[in-house]
Amino acid sequence: MRIAVIDLGTNTFNLLIVEVNSDKTYSHVFQTKISVKLAEGGMNQGVIADTPFQRGMAAFKTHFETTKKYNVDQIFAFATSAIRSTKNGHIFVEQAKKETGIDIQIISGDREAELIYYGVHSAVELSEEASLIIDIGGGSTEFIIANKDRIFWKQSFLLGAARLLELFPPSDPINDAEIKVFTNYLNQELQPLFEAVKKNPISELIGSSGSFDSLAEIIAHRFYSPEILDDKTEFTFNLDDCEIVYDSILKSTNSERLKIKGLVAMRVDMIVVSSIIVNFVVRSFDIQKMRLSTYSLKEGVLHELLK
Repeated sequence: MRIAVIDLGTNTFNLLIVEVNSDKTYSHVFQTKISVKLAEGGMNQGVIADTPFQRGMAAFKTHFETTKKYNVDQIFAFATSAIRSTKNGHIFVEQAKKETGIDIQIISGDREAELIYYGVHSAVELSEEASLIIDIGGGSTEFIIANKDRIFWKQSFLLGAARLLELFPPSDPINDAEIKVFTNYLNQELQPLFEAVKKNPISELIGSSGSFDSLAEIIAHRFYSPEILDDKTEFTFNLDDCEIVYDSILKSTNSERLKIKGLVAMRVDMIVVSSIIVNFVVRSFDIQKMRLSTYSLKEGVLHELLK
């Protein structure tokens, strides 16, 4: 049986097609993503603007055509921050249903965090000690404190990279005063996280897909070789590498970042904000170990379906 999961994120619409085996395991058949940037020009006003709306609809229909090409038996589609938090998000869902017949499920931030945990749990070896899992999206960022057995705390914050870029448009390159504005805002908005870490001390940081994928790719190209990430579901960062890359990203212009090996064009603007978020968390909680999970929401959905 073939199953497709479509994750309608704020930055990208992601498609994963798998073959489900009789023992309830699965193997990858096809995976792709399309940049949609739904936040462009309207996110903080609570709407999906017309151009990104049409761009998103075209991407969704492209994914639908791909599922037909691969003879998919069932399609599960989930919408996150941009669609759930905008006035016309439900119109997008209705139009998508009309044009493809697919029911898109709009999930809450809390539910999104839960599915991310299941995805990460499938990719990395969690221990008895609590880890802080972060998924930096375009519209929201999910923080989860969990170990191999359970979630201790989770919360979705309206701190997605695209949303923050719209809220605080930086110079090119970003300057120290603007970085301070970002970090002050994070410090203010993330007080519930500080309280949660006090109650549940963490041993490491695990970054889930997206921006952390980009960071790993940049580091692999710059210090090692791209092959070190091949067929891996997890990767352990060297924090000294991260510090060097963080500094270079903040000093770079948009055009300079376009030339960075391992950084895809659609993340050239958002990698600045994502880097500030990661650095803020690493410094605030004195993180000594950081890992990447290449699995996230899509794989979390599969975990639930197969369970």
